Amino acid sequence: MTIQQIKYFLVLAKELHFWNTAEKVFISQSSLSRQIQALEDELQIQLFERDKRNVKLTNAGKFLQEQWREEIKEFDQIIRQAKKIDEGKAGTISITYPGSIAYEFLPKFLEVLSNNLPDLKIELTEPTDENHEKLLLNFQTDIAFSRDKIKNANIDSQKLYSEPICLVVPKNHRLNKKNLTGLENEKFIISGLHQTTFFASLLRSWFSKNGIEPKTIIESDFGGMIMNLVSKGLGISILPLSFKSAQAENVEFIELEEKIDLYINWRKKELNNTIKKVIELAENVAKK
Repeated sequence: MTIQQIKYFLVLAKELHFWNTAEKVFISQSSLSRQIQALEDELQIQLFERDKRNVKLTNAGKFLQEQWREEIKEFDQIIRQAKKIDEGKAGTISITYPGSIAYEFLPKFLEVLSNNLPDLKIELTEPTDENHEKLLLNFQTDIAFSRDKIKNANIDSQKLYSEPICLVVPKNHRLNKKNLTGLENEKFIISGLHQTTFFASLLRSWFSKNGIEPKTIIESDFGGMIMNLVSKGLGISILPLSFKSAQAENVEFIELEEKIDLYINWRKKELNNTIKKVIELAENVAKK
């Protein structure tokens, strides 16, 4: 039994049509039939019920389809990771990040990577906060930037820097550094406080500490959109200072005492030396 035979089986189990499957896997229909028959003979299990018109999975076939589908997915991820390790500097690494670093830290970091590892391909993804840990452990990403430390025995984390969170208001708004009274009467455009993300938790804590029940009129997790709405006078918001680098028009940032961190996270015992170099470069960018 080979991995390739299992992959043929999974495609056929999905298509339930020998001709369509053969086209998808780029072999002849007769070759596909022989491969499936060889698999059934070795396992001594009938995987498909066939007649001249129809193909359908047996119950045993359905069971193996469900089990093998996840195992092959995991196998493919492991092979991709091994290829990344083998390729070294000329390979590919995947990075996940929060949108708040997209205007300042991330561009500087990518510029440094380009200068130091010019042949390295970067795959960027902006997932929700709670997905960083899962993506790392499943080898779907190699480095995760996050606003909170990922607490997992199989993941290492390093704090890169801290920055203030800010009230974001239209220019010439009555609120300023010396006058933050009456916030309970303002209209807020912020992340949904019901969410389980780290930033939503930080906002809940800040509002609670200051005895404010915010009037939320628009919920959004997209900082660029929030700044645009604030600039049009639809409300005010709270965002990390990093967003100031976006230089949005008609918007002012008022720094608050509360701070937010940025962490870099990676798998423990990482064998890919390129990833280790990328982590080192990220730390250098943060120090500057």
